Amino acid sequence: MNIRKATSDDARAICNIYNYYIENTAITFETAPVSEREMKRRISEVFESGYSFFAGENEGKIIGYYYTHRWNSRRAYATTVEESIYLDKDEKGKGYGTQMFEHLLQRIDRSKIHVLLGVICIPNEGSVRLHEKFGFKQVSYMKEIGRKFDQWRDVGHWQLTFC
Repeated sequence: MNIRKATSDDARAICNIYNYYIENTAITFETAPVSEREMKRRISEVFESGYSFFAGENEGKIIGYYYTHRWNSRRAYATTVEESIYLDKDEKGKGYGTQMFEHLLQRIDRSKIHVLLGVICIPNEGSVRLHEKFGFKQVSYMKEIGRKFDQWRDVGHWQLTFC
């Protein structure tokens, strides 16, 4: 897999991956599909904020992406960053998530980032396994914090702290 910086030209493919999760799972708490225009705006916003947005390609097709963003806007949280990784639903279980996570961790500026957070709707055993594989530890469990598909959803935070 080739992992490269995402561009606005990738927005359609990224929407196709993400919108599946919006419409069919509780992995994201968004409830309406994201337009290509909106995804272009989000990609641009991530870069303008100084964070990263990468796309993973296999044989010229985008099969996943990840991005980082500020976890909380208050100044004291400036060294805490949240990451999100999404894979095409048909590409899960092939090691691509591991490759993307390795790529992400190699590019973290540890002089500026002290904590990396993964926010996971529970249950999501695949995401939990992936995070824990890289040393993340569960630090919170929030019961019934969101509602999607007429069910209350729980969320956990997984944290990786850099020394």
